[in-house]
Amino acid sequence: MSQAGSHESRLSTLVIGALGVVFGDIGTSPLYAVKESLAASGGHGGLPAASDVFGVISMILWSLLIVITVKYVFFIMRADNKGEGGIMALTALALRSPYATPVWRILINFLGICGLALFFGDGVITPAISVLSAVEGLELATPLLQPVVVPVTLVILFGLFFFQRLGTEGVGSLFGPIMLLWFSVLALLGIYGILKNPQILGALNPTHALHFFIAHRGQAFIVLGAVFLSVTGAEALYADMGHFGCRPIQLAWLFLVFPALVLNYFGQGGLILENPETVKNPFYLLAPSWGLYPMVILSTLATIIASQAVISGAFSAARQAMQLGFLPRMEVVHTSSKEEGQIYVPTINWILLTAVLILVMGFRSSSNLASAYGIAVTGAMVIDTTLAFGVVLRVMYGWSLLLTVLATCFFLIFDTVFFAANALKIPEGGWFPLLLGSVIFLLMSTWKQGTELCRNALQKSEIPLEPFLRQVANDPVPRAPGIGIYLSTNAEMAPRPLVQNLQHHWIIHETVAILSIQFLDTPHLVSGDRVVESNLGNGFHRLIIRFGFTEKPDIPRALQQSRLFQDWSNPDETSFFLGRTLFSAEQGRNGLPL
Repeated sequence: MSQAGSHESRLSTLVIGALGVVFGDIGTSPLYAVKESLAASGGHGGLPAASDVFGVISMILWSLLIVITVKYVFFIMRADNKGEGGIMALTALALRSPYATPVWRILINFLGICGLALFFGDGVITPAISVLSAVEGLELATPLLQPVVVPVTLVILFGLFFFQRLGTEGVGSLFGPIMLLWFSVLALLGIYGILKNPQILGALNPTHALHFFIAHRGQAFIVLGAVFLSVTGAEALYADMGHFGCRPIQLAWLFLVFPALVLNYFGQGGLILENPETVKNPFYLLAPSWGLYPMVILSTLATIIASQAVISGAFSAARQAMQLGFLPRMEVVHTSSKEEGQIYVPTINWILLTAVLILVMGFRSSSNLASAYGIAVTGAMVIDTTLAFGVVLRVMYGWSLLLTVLATCFFLIFDTVFFAANALKIPEGGWFPLLLGSVIFLLMSTWKQGTELCRNALQKSEIPLEPFLRQVANDPVPRAPGIGIYLSTNAEMAPRPLVQNLQHHWIIHETVAILSIQFLDTPHLVSGDRVVESNLGNGFHRLIIRFGFTEKPDIPRALQQSRLFQDWSNPDETSFFLGRTLFSAEQGRNGLPL
């Protein structure tokens, strides 16, 4: 196969994989978005007027177009940190801005922690509401199945999180074809609904949305909070960029996902215009009667996949937060040798599962969860817009100040209106993601400030390596036979175990190796590039061992590739030294929020 053909094949694979990982959240919004929006609009006797249907469908269309297509797909996805997306990528890029003063850096860190906390809140709610909304389709078949909805949902969610260890490539290859079928079915059902009443195509005109607002006034603001359900998944779409890359996600959205969603929303609108009583569940009633059970099965599979978008996004966000010092180090498993961003974080996975199961057992229905949904996502979107348009795109692409201000204000209008509309749902359940986000914010801010205090305390007691070597050379000490290897995170400073060994025992090894470990952004390294070493004189050597991001570090084996250890016939003569620092709290104020 030619290089061009191989590239196209790889691109096609990534597009299909992205369908199974990235677009599950936004792709299953048709299950509940229209139903909840028209329920919020009221109507006459519980049945919506034709003008209401046109207004809601028009708002959904233009929300998808402006918020997802223009803002995220065309603009924000250009702001990537070495291919990674999400709130932490934006935070890292914003911190590199030449305009970032110390006060500005504090503000950026604050926004980053807030955004990540809200994103984790979304990561808990999305799996719960997605799977519940699909399983509830069983109630349409027969009310006798209503008692099994919650137990079946719990079992499905447990299975989803259990299989996360396969990695997003494995999950995507399994889920991608299913989502391809899902979006194809969405489009076909949408065309069927449009044919029932082609007048619904008039909702393409944005004046219907405007007229809805004028006619309903205060009620329209409440409806807008439900309309936002159609664009949930935008932050996950951006956060998952590191798993598949920008181009596959853009292609999948523009040529498959977006058209299928628009057709289905318009099809539901056409069905309701034809028969207003179908508003109770227009998605399932759009399907023929013989297709109800197959649609429930396919919808359940799709909503399982929907949860994948925020789960894999949470893995990416957690790793970036660890790299920026907002979270403690956790095990990160790389599940692909081709894509660095495809990872699995076991600790995050099981924490999310626990929270999701508790949420399902607490709220017990998708309608109840709809009240809790949205506030976390809209909050994260406000922060995305502020950092991306206000800082990152101006610095990365040289936007003028006027263009930056206009773009930021334009998109912030939509984000803040959506946020305010969802804020009305705080008493009905919106308090949950805010409470969860507040706890996460407190933990992350405590860890960030705590690590900085610890780092400052350590720096006061560290000795630069060059003055230390001069002191040893000028004031010789007894040298023991063999090799002493001292692990160090900072190759420019003398390792604390080495300094303490000299202070307390007044003796060091005849040969001393100061060893640092580096992980690079390539999957594998050839043996010749593994070790970088330099002779510092007087028996001291600096060694840097490098590993690819998919490799398991094997220190003794790597050392055999260095010149210093070419004749490493007796490892028993080699001693490894690794320092451990213990901290204790001081009396009084310690500078930590927790």
